[in-house]
Amino acid sequence: MMAVLRVFLFSLFAIFIGLLFMGIGRKVIARIQLRYGPPFYQAFLDVGKLFSRKSITHNFVMDLGMVMSLGGLLATMLFVPIAGHVAVKTSTNLIVIMYLMAIGYLGMAMAVAASGNPNATIGVSRALTMMLGYEVPFFTVMLGLIIVNGTSSLELISQSQAGSILNWNMIRFPLAFIAAEIALQAMMGEKPFDAMIAPAEIASGPMVELSGKYLGLAFLTHAVSIFVETAIIVNLFMGGASNIFTFVLKQFEIYLITVFIEAVFPRFKIEQAVKFLWTVPMGIAVLQLILILLK
Repeated sequence: MMAVLRVFLFSLFAIFIGLLFMGIGRKVIARIQLRYGPPFYQAFLDVGKLFSRKSITHNFVMDLGMVMSLGGLLATMLFVPIAGHVAVKTSTNLIVIMYLMAIGYLGMAMAVAASGNPNATIGVSRALTMMLGYEVPFFTVMLGLIIVNGTSSLELISQSQAGSILNWNMIRFPLAFIAAEIALQAMMGEKPFDAMIAPAEIASGPMVELSGKYLGLAFLTHAVSIFVETAIIVNLFMGGASNIFTFVLKQFEIYLITVFIEAVFPRFKIEQAVKFLWTVPMGIAVLQLILILLK
């Protein structure tokens, strides 16, 4: 019973922080672009409004895909250390975490593709292509850190950076951190890597057929993805944290970097994005890996 309650509370916490970051991010972007912007709690209002409205569904596959998408990312969150705590007492293996995260993304792809809308299909194909672009450099970064630490446990990698900021992997391996940050920008679907959404081109792509509770689930899925992805970076490069407040503050710092880039950069075409990811961050990640192997 306590384990179920623990999982439930961790899930609520991840959703809350993710929605809060989304709201603050929109406000920051608006101010950078000399607009006033919505209030920071707008994401909570949006989700509440969407779940109160009727939904248009197409088939069982769409229903299953939406649940699979949110469930996959919540399952990923259970394996990610949060200020030294894990929702379930099990492995924090990086390979398992990345595998579960992919299930969440594939669930969304399955759901929106089942709608039959061509714009949704184009958006899904772009999103899956983008996955090929950012996962290769990100896995290369992880490989280097696994070699250095002699373990693939995210918890142990985080603990190995304790003691001083000079022990953080972002200080010890700055090239790996830069490559991971670029990959994170694409992972979160922020500019210049948001070709899968592109409202002016494909009417928001995957979200074009989502309404009511389905769009609300998509909001929650994105919120959890923000929480999970920033938490992974904090554990990999910033030594985690000894308390929840410090951990969330570090997550927010990472998220702000993606927001600043989102506010000022134009969108890549999908082929430009993949080419960039396979050259710039991949080249940086490979260089860092070589330096690690030469030590």
